[in-house]
Amino acid sequence: MTALEPVTEERSVAREVERRRSFAIISHPDAGKTTLTEKLLLYGGAIRQAGAIRGQRAARHATSDWLELERQRGISVSSSVLHFDYAGYRVNILDTPGHRDFSEDTYRTLMAADSAVMLMDASKGVEEQTRKLFQVCRLRRIPIFTFVNKMDRFGRDGLDLMSEIEDLLGIDAVPVSWPIGSGKDFRGVYDRLAQRALLFSGGEHGTTRVTQRDVEGGIDTPAVAEALGEFHGDVREHLELLDGAGAELDLAAVRAGRQTPMFFGSALTNYGVLPFLERFLSMAPHPGVRLADGERIDPAARPFSGFVFKIQANMDRDHRDRIAFLRVCSGRFVKGDSAVHVRTGKKIRLANSTLIMGKDRQEVEEAYPGDVVGLFDPGVFRIGDTVSQEGSFSYSGIPSFSPECFVRVEVAAVLKRKSLEKGLEQLVQEGAVQLFRDPHSDSAALVLGAMGPLQFDVMKHRLADEYGVNVDLSPLPFKLARWPQGDFDPEIFRYSERVRVVADRDGRPVLLAQGRWDLDRALQRHSGLILSETADPSLFENES
Repeated sequence: MTALEPVTEERSVAREVERRRSFAIISHPDAGKTTLTEKLLLYGGAIRQAGAIRGQRAARHATSDWLELERQRGISVSSSVLHFDYAGYRVNILDTPGHRDFSEDTYRTLMAADSAVMLMDASKGVEEQTRKLFQVCRLRRIPIFTFVNKMDRFGRDGLDLMSEIEDLLGIDAVPVSWPIGSGKDFRGVYDRLAQRALLFSGGEHGTTRVTQRDVEGGIDTPAVAEALGEFHGDVREHLELLDGAGAELDLAAVRAGRQTPMFFGSALTNYGVLPFLERFLSMAPHPGVRLADGERIDPAARPFSGFVFKIQANMDRDHRDRIAFLRVCSGRFVKGDSAVHVRTGKKIRLANSTLIMGKDRQEVEEAYPGDVVGLFDPGVFRIGDTVSQEGSFSYSGIPSFSPECFVRVEVAAVLKRKSLEKGLEQLVQEGAVQLFRDPHSDSAALVLGAMGPLQFDVMKHRLADEYGVNVDLSPLPFKLARWPQGDFDPEIFRYSERVRVVADRDGRPVLLAQGRWDLDRALQRHSGLILSETADPSLFENES
């Protein structure tokens, strides 16, 4: 009889890594992302009853939507983290905003994900925002799983949706399930891998679990034919086409980004949600090796490390605190241990740490690669910061994107100037809005830049709601921002009406232009001028 091999720290971490699944859900607005998120939480036991989000009139509000403005508008405008345990897996959902104006927040969240679920509306197919987020996933080499939602409504043919994914996104779509009926006749899905029909009923309009009836057997078996009834012929014809001309599922191709497994269902009615969850957990990758300064960091073999991908102010309105969302990348996070804040070189104690669950938090004693831990932030963290017990490397930073909309902060009528400065400083550190100062205007006027105008609505609302400051924002004509590289003399644009030089929050010069023509003209007139779309273009080079 051989002695049992001792359980080492590395083996313990490796076991925890194997059971982690950390993913983001990406979609175009109104595809049902928040509803799907809640249904996954429902089946994971994290909530007892799900509430459908229906604009401003929603009777209940999603667990993942916690900002007051989200409750008013019925949309997600801030990423959040949700988690639950299911069938031995620890599932971390990194919920993201679907609105285009918040795509920068989505990009940062995707940096912390190991895979992504691409949610599509069955009637609309691949929409604009879906295409953009897909390209971000491709840049990050993140495996993508597709869930075709709203099958309970009139939609497009599944083969047509497959072709659109392949033509527009350049990736093979391989259906794992196939719908049985559609619209008001949507009855369930046929599981191609397990050779079984899954028929659903009940669910009280999707707020609770549905009844699932499994009928084992191939599509031509009498039991399946009887169960499908009038839908048998149509499903049989589509499956024959898929078997004859479609690609076979290859997990290696999925993880390399060449294939996307495709599922069908309705998040609103819960039809197909549980089969999708179970199959996804068995196929999705666990946290893997990440690069830091060109070095491969093994999640199980290296001491604790992670990076900050999000900062959120005032999650607890009573204490006005700031939380840094840290993705654990390697080793075992232990509350109370010390680590190095790599950017500053200072040692910090991991004392005030929590697990995030939407707006709720709970104390956490330990966490493993794939988990997201909330660290109390007294103002030392920035998005992209690395925290490591080794302190000898940094994970690739997270770039700030070039804003496309700009406003001036009208401060003359603001009575609470200190509250305004504090509010702007804290909210800007979250990364959704960028702050610039115009050194050539009176009192160094404040300028805000964002990817879309809805960000300014959120900023204005939160300044009033969280800091008691009412502020007016005046639109500016600029559409582009560029960071000069190398030697740059701002005086060359001093008298330009269509190009203005401002300074970002780190004091670096930034060109604001009214259009691309203005930038092209500036580059022609000043041959030595080098412009970048981000403050640090090397961050994008590191991703290639």
